[in-house]
Amino acid sequence: MNIAVLPGDGIGSEIVAEAVKVLKALDLKLEMEWADVGGVAYAASGHPLPEATLRLAQQADAVLFGAVGDWKYDNLERALRPEQAILGLRRALGLFANLRPAVCYEQLTHASSLRPELVAGLDVLLVRELTGDVYFGQPRGRRSAPDGAFAGAQEGFDTMRYTVPEVERIAHMAFQAARGRKKHLTSVDKANVLETSQLWRDTVTQVHKQYPDVTLEHMYVDNAAMQLVREPKKLDVIVTGNLFGDILSDEAAMLTGSIGMLPSASLNEKKQGLYEPSHGSAPDIAGQGIANPLATILSAAMMLRFSLDKAGAAARIENAVKKVLAQGLRTPDIYSEGTQKVSTSEMGDAVVRALD
Repeated sequence: MNIAVLPGDGIGSEIVAEAVKVLKALDLKLEMEWADVGGVAYAASGHPLPEATLRLAQQADAVLFGAVGDWKYDNLERALRPEQAILGLRRALGLFANLRPAVCYEQLTHASSLRPELVAGLDVLLVRELTGDVYFGQPRGRRSAPDGAFAGAQEGFDTMRYTVPEVERIAHMAFQAARGRKKHLTSVDKANVLETSQLWRDTVTQVHKQYPDVTLEHMYVDNAAMQLVREPKKLDVIVTGNLFGDILSDEAAMLTGSIGMLPSASLNEKKQGLYEPSHGSAPDIAGQGIANPLATILSAAMMLRFSLDKAGAAARIENAVKKVLAQGLRTPDIYSEGTQKVSTSEMGDAVVRALD
């Protein structure tokens, strides 16, 4: 089992180190190889996704990814910014499906921005299409507005687009995920305004005929955003496009108390995957030993389950995380009075001890 380890920028190296520590404690036959990505790769080689890093990722069974991004690179042309590395990996590996579970652990209900009774027991899975939509649609760019009240003014434009096969494959993955849970799928779009969303809705409805045991509901994205803060436990599996999924997954993250708790998996049709925490590189706290590594550790568990066929080992990690939370150990982002504040490495050590 070959794993490409790409720590990236900011706190990436700190949190990935703890996930690797946990993986090594499982005594599995894992081969890991490290490479630069993001801002550190640009500083070393002039590109955020060097050819050697890309080849390593393509040849691996799975990629364990930290985070990319640093303010000092904000003035670079867009193609050279650190964030282009993750977009390039998604495109090159065909990672079309992003799975983001939002689970509110019993010990963290007080940390949510919502009342405890609204989030206690929350377990939502957001399935986001990852390689289409306005993020990748062409044409895009800047130009002089050709017509209208502001003709001649500078305008920026992007293209939202989806094909039927793109929607079909993400819909199948979402329906299959729903089958393994509560058999309820919510498809989110903006079909009352966008032609792209109407195609999305029509296609998901057609795919639903192959899953008669799953209940399907359609929901406009603005309503979905409202329901996530009004009655989030009424939702189970959500499937949506790239743009809406980006926004809704971060909203769902805050319901759990901290985005530092949320893992994610990005899969292609061969179940090769890239696994990363849902949060960013947080360069403002890098090197301070205060970052929460649990999202990355839980991402490693998802890697074992989805790409490496080691569901038992994945469950060991997930149970160990529950144990350390029950012991009252907290990094600063989830700390509250009466719990014990620990560093990034101390949290990783605690998870290793809890594996048994």
